[in-house]
Amino acid sequence: MFQDRTDAGIQLAEKLAFYKNQDVVVLAIPRGGLPLGAIVAKALNAPLDVALIKKIGHPNNKEYAIGAVSLESVITSDTVNIPKEYIEEETNHIRDLLTLRYKQYYKDGKPHDLKDKLAIIVDDGIATGNTLLATVELIYKQKPKSIVVAIPVAPPSSLNKLEDSPHVNEVICLETPYNFMAVGQFYEEFDAVSDQEAIKILQETNKNKI
Repeated sequence: MFQDRTDAGIQLAEKLAFYKNQDVVVLAIPRGGLPLGAIVAKALNAPLDVALIKKIGHPNNKEYAIGAVSLESVITSDTVNIPKEYIEEETNHIRDLLTLRYKQYYKDGKPHDLKDKLAIIVDDGIATGNTLLATVELIYKQKPKSIVVAIPVAPPSSLNKLEDSPHVNEVICLETPYNFMAVGQFYEEFDAVSDQEAIKILQETNKNKI
């Protein structure tokens, strides 16, 4: 059990201390991953960025990821018997949302180049792991040197998926409970993080970094 995202971020940063002052970019999953990502980035003396990626939900269950979309790429899986038109419509809709988020998060800036960098992906926890796996695949296309996933909590089955990914070099997970129903059940405080809060965290964390 974590007190809040700050507590979880501090504990993750301790586990990632080995990577301090290496050629690292910390990539937080919006929006809940930003408070943790900021703590990790500061501890490692690394820039903080966001993974502007959003899942494509199954038409019968929007929470179940059948793929993911970034501004440059799209990947899908488990799409048997799902109309191509649905995937195209969802992709276009998600791209519109990501374009808006891009303008909000970066304003006059731009994302960090991940080529030959160590990419550390941080989130506040995962349930199925499908969205994070899709995120890993899209980040892998940017040719980082290696990819590390750092999360406070995940069910064992989802952790196994990440560890089995050929693109993930290391997975750091603090707790792997079997009685997993939702990420929020493992936090005493788990308030939603708004876009405004996330943007402020990103800007303040990178204020003194090149």
